Amino acid sequence: MPQTFHRSTNTLSRISIFGALFVVAGSLWGLATINRSSYVTEVGVARQQPVQFSHKHHAGELGIDCRYCHTGVERGTIANVPPTATCMNCHAQIWRDSPFLEPVRHSLAADVAIDWIRVHDLPDYVYFNHQVHVAKGVGCATCHGRVDQMNQIYQASPLQMEWCLDCHRHPERYVRPLDRVFDMGWAANDQTMLGPELVRANHIRTRTDCSTCHR
Repeated sequence: MPQTFHRSTNTLSRISIFGALFVVAGSLWGLATINRSSYVTEVGVARQQPVQFSHKHHAGELGIDCRYCHTGVERGTIANVPPTATCMNCHAQIWRDSPFLEPVRHSLAADVAIDWIRVHDLPDYVYFNHQVHVAKGVGCATCHGRVDQMNQIYQASPLQMEWCLDCHRHPERYVRPLDRVFDMGWAANDQTMLGPELVRANHIRTRTDCSTCHR
């Protein structure tokens, strides 16, 4: 019986199948790489704010505690942006006539909030509670980076699901003493020894079920 296809067809078929597998695998790898890139996560992208506010100057050089402005961080789900009156506690006396602070003075006089551009913005379907994390020893710098060294605030962490899960599954790598949560420059001498002790002392459970974050 005559052969319908030439013998080379077998070779071409194998090459096509393996080639397709490599193309699919390469495409998936490329998509995963793009998904983790700063193009998607916006890590390192500084936002132009309506007021030239420098965290490096206020939190770093002046040493103003995070909680002075972000008053809700210890007792609420959000850290909250401070009202204009908080800014004017100091700037009614300091730099009171500076043109850089005109939006702040206008905000106070007109009783209209400053339209700050949000930098750390989780999806609406994600539940996050600042109070719980702070109470368990998760430092500000762990998620937000060295804010005390940033002139313009930018996102230091990807805030993606796999990033959150890494901490939830291995909290001993990241937790710190409760009195060091707001200390930007703190670093453990030996986190491998201290971490497990803090996990036990602070009764941290490594929960990773869906309802932890999606409610």
